[in-house]
Formats: sequence, C-alpha cells, structure tokens
Amino acid sequence: MTPAKFFTLAALALLAGPGAARADAPLEALRQRVEELRAGREVRVDGERIAARRLIAEFYERLGFRPAWTPARAQELVALVEASREDGLEPSDYHLAALRAGAEDQADRELLYTDSLARLAYTLYFGKLDPRQVDPQWNFGRTLDGIDPVQALEGILRAPALAPAVRAYAPQLPEYGNLRKALARYRGIRDAGGWSGLPAGPTIKPGTRDPGVAALRARLAASGDLSPPAAPEPDAEFYDPELEAAVARFQRRHGLEPDALVGRRTRAALNVGVQARIDQIRVNLERLRWVAQDLKGDYLLVDIAGFRARLTLDGRLAWSSRVVVGRPYRSTPVFRATMKYIVLNPSWTVPPTILEEDIVPKVAQDPEFLARSHMQVLDFEGRAVDPTAIDWASYLGRPLPYQIVQAPGDDNPLGRLKFMFPNSHDVYLHDTPARNLFDKPERAYSSGCIRVEHPIELAVLLLDDPERWNREALLEAIAAGETRSVFLKRRVPVMLLYWTAVADDGGVVEFHPDLYGRDAQVLKGLDAPFRLNLPEPGQKARRVSS
Repeated sequence: MTPAKFFTLAALALLAGPGAARADAPLEALRQRVEELRAGREVRVDGERIAARRLIAEFYERLGFRPAWTPARAQELVALVEASREDGLEPSDYHLAALRAGAEDQADRELLYTDSLARLAYTLYFGKLDPRQVDPQWNFGRTLDGIDPVQALEGILRAPALAPAVRAYAPQLPEYGNLRKALARYRGIRDAGGWSGLPAGPTIKPGTRDPGVAALRARLAASGDLSPPAAPEPDAEFYDPELEAAVARFQRRHGLEPDALVGRRTRAALNVGVQARIDQIRVNLERLRWVAQDLKGDYLLVDIAGFRARLTLDGRLAWSSRVVVGRPYRSTPVFRATMKYIVLNPSWTVPPTILEEDIVPKVAQDPEFLARSHMQVLDFEGRAVDPTAIDWASYLGRPLPYQIVQAPGDDNPLGRLKFMFPNSHDVYLHDTPARNLFDKPERAYSSGCIRVEHPIELAVLLLDDPERWNREALLEAIAAGETRSVFLKRRVPVMLLYWTAVADDGGVVEFHPDLYGRDAQVLKGLDAPFRLNLPEPGQKARRVSS
C-alpha cells in the first residue's frame, strides 16, 4: 500500500474508527508550548531542538491540545528510532537518548515524541538531505502526493501498529530493500573484525607462487568473495584456480577488468576498508530515498556511475544496455526530463565546449581536419562559410562566431540514432560508431551525453508501433540516409542518476567508482545535524520537473 493510500484510509479512521475520540483532558502546558512554536521561538526538550514547529503546532491544535501518545506507542517509537540504523540513518537525529530518558513533563514528552516521529517519517520519505542543496539543478519530485502532513501524523498514531505505518513512508523499491540487507551484512563483517588490506608489492598472477597470496585469500574470504577452504588447506602461497575465480568475481563487483591479475587498481580496491563500504551503501540508500517517488510505471533510467541504462515499461524491465557517460571533467548531469522524439540519421552540431577545447585547436593545426571529418562551417543563420577564410588560430581560447556541423554518416559521433528529451543541459542519448568502448569496465569517455550500446532495440520499444516501426522498418528508414524526427506516442520519463553502490536480490553488492567525487558531500550531510523542510500543513509540496 502506498503512503498516500494508507494515510487517506487512516484519516477516515479518525472520523469513523473505533475509539476515534480521546478522553484525555486538554493540557494547558501543551497549549503554551504550541503558542511558543507558533510564535517562531526555538523550543527545546532536554536539550533537543523541536524541528517540526509549524507541523506540531497544527497537529495539537487539531487535537484540542490533548495528548497523542500512550506509553505503549512511545515504546514502539523508541524501537523504530533504534532501527533507523538499518536505513543508514543516525538514531540521534530522532532524539534517541532523550526518548529513552523520558522527559518528566507530559507536554515536553508530547513534543519530543511527535517531533521524533515527524523527523523519521520525513527522512524515510524524502531523505535526510535536500538534494537541491547538493545539486542546485535538481528537478525530481518532492511531494506528499496531496496528503496533509498533519493527517499523515494522525494516521500513523491511529494505526494498529506504528512500525508498518512508518515503514510505509520508506521506499518500497527492491533496490532499496536489497541495499538495506547489504548494509546489515557489511556491518556484520565490520563487527566480526573487518578485513586487512594487502601490502604493496608486484602484480600477483594466477598460477604463480607469491607471499601475498595468503593475505589475498584472507581478504576475499572476509568479504564473502571466497568460500572458506575445505580440508586439506590450500597451499598458502600458490595462486590456484579457486582463488583466481574469486579475484575475478571481486573485480566484476568493483567495476574492474576481471582478468584476475592483482595489480595496482585491484589492490587499491581490496584495500578500501569495510567502514568506507558501509558509508558508500549509506550514501546510496539516501540517493534512493530522493527519487523513490519517481521510480514507478514507465521510465528510462541511466545509472551514470554504473555505466548502464534500463527501460522499465508498465513496471517491468523491458531493456537494458551498457552505456558510455561523460568524462570527469565533462560530467554527465543528474536530472529528470521526458523522452519526446527520436532523430534518425542525425547530423551533429558541435557543442560550444567541444568546439572551443577540441575542434578549433585541431583545425588550427590541420586545415584539412574538417573536410576529412565531413564537417561544415555555418553562420548562425545556417549559411555555409568557407573554412579557409577563417583565421582559426585567432580563435584559440575564445568563442568561435560560427557553428560546425557534421553530416550524417558512419563516422558521425551520434551514430544513426539520437534520443531527444529536451533539457537545459543539452544532454541526450545516442548511438555511436565507437563500439569498442562498451567492452571496457569503466566507460567515462563522452563529453556529457550518453552513448548507448543497443539503440535499435530501445528505439523500437519507445516507438511502440509494431506495424509502422518494427525493427525491420526502422533499419530500412535508417538505411535510406534521410534525417528525420519521429515523435513518440508514449512519453517516457528519463532519469539520469548517480549510484555508486547497488545490490541485487541475491545479496551481491556492486561498488562503482565515484567518478565525479560526489559521495563525500552526501556522506557529510548524512552525518551533519538534522534539518527539516516539511511542506506547510494543508498545502501540497510543489513538484519540480521538466
């Protein structure tokens, strides 16, 4: 059941359910606290700041300043706050110590419990951080689906049990549940002593003897990549086939070439501590909380750090592909847009950054570069310009007052298909003639756009017209060589996301390289003091999307 449905039913139960009216008398002290909250004053209970001031004020005003918490409900809340660790959160954000101590004054207890509940439900639904503070161009949804926050609190407290009511706020995605399990597993590894790194040394190769093999075997056994040895014990210094398979497995999980050679990069990945991996999982649980509301129905998702894209139609995986994304200094942005049309046999208008940093310097050194690359110089009204009449060296390091357009063809960097979801970043998905890049484990080679390994299959699914646009018809139209745009009947949301840790249903965790160095800021926010930015009571939060 979605949070929206749950709290709609719960709100109705307030009016019609058994025990809907409380016999508790109003608390004068609670009314006074609410007036302080309404006045915008900072209110603290046992040193803990009450964050959800307007929400709590409205909540108790609707209750007529009657208490909302029973001792049994308070015990359930303490258990839930303690369990917030399982979501990668910090229980102290939800007043755990003060909850356990129990404020002497009843009005103070009411404020403390309700603020704790509001904080926890808010974090599970939206995430602890406001992603717009991490990325000012963030444009995913942040709504309560029309539910009044006060009614949501009332619904939770009227539910038969607190835990399922609060858990309904958390992402209901398999990806989220898998990462929660992974977090528990890696914490278990840490609590059992973690693992030791490998000392520096030359590359360890399969089939050889090396003094570092024993440490390698112990390291992989600790992370579960290598099963405990059966009797008799293996030769401590011999790199045997079983260990080779374990190393390759580890390399695949960490975005490395699965060649079983324990060289510099593999050794570096092996030497990342278990706490760092725990933090990496926590960061990506937070990222999932940010977008869980959007990941439903039809959508095309690009996992930038994982170098993969997948199309989900009607809630089911319909297509998956390896992709190439932007180099670190031309990073692919995170955003949401809507797929609107596909261009067959696209020409390529060179983007300004590539024009200034790549093309102009090449032409300044090699005047024949444009002709060999089937590129044409145009003014901004689309008229052809003679490239030999341009002093290219004079435009080094400054904007060129022309466009350069490459004609469709086998050497066009966009290949034969371009997938358009208009956005302010001028980023799109496209085919590519550089097919060899898809075989590399790390695929950050583009200038920001996303190159797709299997574009034909994606186009057929998006066009969703088996009679007019089956695979054969699409290939025939491409072979004709004409540039044309085909608009889609099914408008699919496109989401470019950045996940550095994912886990599958079997518990296998993949750790992706933090290409753009984005994890540290999220982790810092998770460990920082709590901040709350709830919608006003009675209002809907605004959805921001393109």
